[in-house]
Amino acid sequence: MKVSVIIPIYKVETFIERCATTLMEQTLREVEYIFVDDATPDRSIQILEEVVVRYPERKEQVRIVHHEENKGLPAARNTGLTLATGEYIFHCDSDDYVEPTMLEDLYHAAKTQDADIVWCDWYLTFAENERYMKQPSLYTPIDALKAMLSGGMKYNVWNKLVLRSLYTDNHIEFPAGYGMGEDMTMMMLFAHAKKVAYVPQAYYHYIKTNTNAFSQTYSERHLKELKHNVQHIIDYMQKVYGRALEKELNFFKLDVKFPFLIAGQYKRWAEWYPEANTYILQNKTVSARTRYIQWLASKKQYWAVGMYSWMLNHLVHR
Repeated sequence: MKVSVIIPIYKVETFIERCATTLMEQTLREVEYIFVDDATPDRSIQILEEVVVRYPERKEQVRIVHHEENKGLPAARNTGLTLATGEYIFHCDSDDYVEPTMLEDLYHAAKTQDADIVWCDWYLTFAENERYMKQPSLYTPIDALKAMLSGGMKYNVWNKLVLRSLYTDNHIEFPAGYGMGEDMTMMMLFAHAKKVAYVPQAYYHYIKTNTNAFSQTYSERHLKELKHNVQHIIDYMQKVYGRALEKELNFFKLDVKFPFLIAGQYKRWAEWYPEANTYILQNKTVSARTRYIQWLASKKQYWAVGMYSWMLNHLVHR
């Protein structure tokens, strides 16, 4: 198989039909689909099986495996990785959907440019509309890695086609038990890639309406998971690059804690990675507005940050 698509499933009965249909209708023929049932309690699997029946030509390419208990998104991805046989890996979340030529176009770019990783643009899709999310055009793995650490490029799993041997040769897997921020794992793959490529077209529709999806829950436990995954990435990058990425790793810390400011969680923002605050004005990858808000917070001018957030919510986004 040219591509293995790994699709974790948990509480997506409203979305799985559209997701599976767009995967079955891919123009690339040499694809294997690994659906991982993470002990979903709803009708997701039944609906999936009904979709697969409609595509008999894909029957031998579809595999549905079951977890006896819910293990979380990273573990479900890992299960898929252990079963995958394709030359490249693509991760698709089961509440999202894709354009029909996605796999063919990304695979073609990978082969013609001899790339270990290919990424593309994507759509941020809401109930009534969607936004085109442009990604940067970068030519080397280290430039892409620096962009992800600095906040200029998304490290999401679902807009990237990755050579499977990058996972297996470097023993890279997702952090089972630590779901929040698990897609940071993609940066570890870039650390070992020799060539990368970019396709300036959007194929993936990332849905922001499913409140039951893996990525929507937010709690103290998930904050602990996030901090664990951040530290794991920092340790890994320091192991591979030494101190060469010190500046970018501090940018990464700032990017991770920035949402706390917008949410009004000023105490948490101040407590997380205070050593990174001296790098606020150096990160030209993010907007001047973002740097200014962080700088105000570093001076404990939270009233100004709050005023900005209020204006953003009540005036700009109305």
